[in-house]
Amino acid sequence: MLKHFDFDKFKNPFEKAKRSELGKRLANLQRLVKSKNIPVLIIVDGWESSGKGYVINDLIRELDPRSYKVSVFDKPTDEEKERSFLWRFWNKIPRKGDIAIFDRSFYFKVMNHLDIEPDELKRDIKDISSIEKQLVDDGTIIIKYFLHIGEKTQKDRINELREHKYSEFMVTHRDIEQNENYEHFCNHFDNILKHSDFKYSRWNIISGENLKAASKAILGTTIELIQKGLERLEVERNCQGYVREYEAKARPLSNVDLSLTIDQDYYESKLKKLQKEAQKVAYKLYTKGIPGVIVFEGMDASGKGGAIRRLTGYMDPRGYNVIPTSAPDETEKKYHYLWRFYRDFPVKGKIAIFDRSWYGRVLVERIEGFANLCEWDRAYDEINQMEKHLHNFGTLIIKFLIHIDKDEQLRRFKDRENEPDKSHKITSEDWRNREKWDLYIEAMNEMLVRTNTEYAPWIIVEGQDKKYARIKVLQEFIKHAKSYLD
Repeated sequence: MLKHFDFDKFKNPFEKAKRSELGKRLANLQRLVKSKNIPVLIIVDGWESSGKGYVINDLIRELDPRSYKVSVFDKPTDEEKERSFLWRFWNKIPRKGDIAIFDRSFYFKVMNHLDIEPDELKRDIKDISSIEKQLVDDGTIIIKYFLHIGEKTQKDRINELREHKYSEFMVTHRDIEQNENYEHFCNHFDNILKHSDFKYSRWNIISGENLKAASKAILGTTIELIQKGLERLEVERNCQGYVREYEAKARPLSNVDLSLTIDQDYYESKLKKLQKEAQKVAYKLYTKGIPGVIVFEGMDASGKGGAIRRLTGYMDPRGYNVIPTSAPDETEKKYHYLWRFYRDFPVKGKIAIFDRSWYGRVLVERIEGFANLCEWDRAYDEINQMEKHLHNFGTLIIKFLIHIDKDEQLRRFKDRENEPDKSHKITSEDWRNREKWDLYIEAMNEMLVRTNTEYAPWIIVEGQDKKYARIKVLQEFIKHAKSYLD
């Protein structure tokens, strides 16, 4: 890509176009994507001193500032270092109908580490590919630019910036390092561009030797690619041509022994001891800077809340957060469905406990029709990729599915209706969901089969006896956390 790039032969098909006309066309497209609720992500990367700021300023000149946002990515802050690699980027993705422009991007880390280990580079590129694929599949138009300049041009611009006291601060050690090691960085960038030139988000190499020409090229190319993206989405949004290939291979819930129980004496003798052990384990996770993600799923009235309360009974409340997940609000609906969960992923040493989770995509959203077939069917891979990314960061992931049978749910529903202290727990929606019991069991079985991984295992908890379930949750947390610590 870069090594064989001929600046003299770089063709700019928009060279003769009027800059003002290109700006107006892009502004019209901005209004169109707004009306169609389509998010657009424009990534402007490239050499230091290549003119990224110049072309971004020119790109947004005629745009409505209410519907775009420019984010500049430099070294991660202290808070960002405490979270997974992609966390800060998920927080800046565009909402539906808006345009997000990234000055530098997911690629900042890999591009600025000349000595990055091959395995780490491969892993980071894979993480980047997953976020770009997930966004594209969700209807985002992604456009990626790399501004390329020659060694002499970069040196001249560095010197020019240094000559003026109002611009000398813009020259950083990265500018100098790149210019002094131009050939090495050129090879490094070339390798990254080749491995991240995905068919769903291609790189556009733009000559930055002449910044006015580069701006025109980026304006014109952006117009073309947004138009192509709109055409693509007209087909994909209706799930046309999607073929579901999965066939049920196993039904794990059919083998669960729901007769397992323990008596009150055994429960009382074990509970406090296990809670204190869980407290010690949680503290060790904190001291070693290991983040934890614990997921609880299950039918209504399966006992998730009671199990969470017993699990956290002796833990320091400053070390964990319980996140109850309900239907997405109006703001959350404007983003990719995983966006709201990334916001709650823990920093190093903290534990995030999700009472229901992203698995709603393949459970309630699947059953109730809030996600169409292609959306929820591809979600299994998207979830696996997200959890693998958390695992790569060093996160302990444990997922509990608390299982009860239909008769036990009915008994618990009636108990809730008859007890004043519990009546708030039962709603008409619970009764309505119960009518679709078999569909939920089918969806849970598929979820267990397709998202049970070595790095994020599912633990089925026999929940017919609440006391048994609570003890098992504590035991499994302690076992898995200790194993991870070892």
